[in-house]
Order: sequence, then C-alpha cells, then structure tokens
Amino acid sequence: MDDSYPQDLVRHVALSTGLDEATASRVVADVMAYFGQTVEEYVINRHEDLKNRNRRNDDIWPLIMDELKTRRFQAGELSERQLRRMVYG
Repeated sequence: MDDSYPQDLVRHVALSTGLDEATASRVVADVMAYFGQTVEEYVINRHEDLKNRNRRNDDIWPLIMDELKTRRFQAGELSERQLRRMVYG
C-alpha cells in the first residue's frame, strides 16, 4: 500500500466501495492527481480531450471557462485569449 496518501482516506474508500486497499490507494492517487492539476495543466489537458472529441475551439473556450469556475483550484476569470496562450504557448 502507498503511504504517500492519507491512509484514513484510503481505508474509507476501501470500506465504502468494497475495494481492496491496494485498489483504493490507486483510486485515491488518481483523484488527488486529477485535482492537483494547475490551471494551465487542466486547460491544456481539457482542450486536448475536447479536440479529440471533434469539438471546435469556438465551443471549447466557453466550456473551459465555465468548468474553471467549478474546479477545486480558485482560478480567476480567464479570457479566451489567456486560455489560447496556455494551450498554444
């Protein structure tokens, strides 16, 4: 079992889901990595995901702007231009 994550959380996930502790530890690690992304990492990854789903940038930027408001990190208001700069550098 990976000790780099709170063991009480791993035990809680294991007990509440019926997963063994090794699998629960991997789930906790995955969730913590997902919510540990920076704003820039999230924007780049989400843009790539949406482009791979054949979405157009005109649809992607407003969607990402809305999603940033609900993320764990407190992203300030970002314009489409700022988002494009993150993706296209």
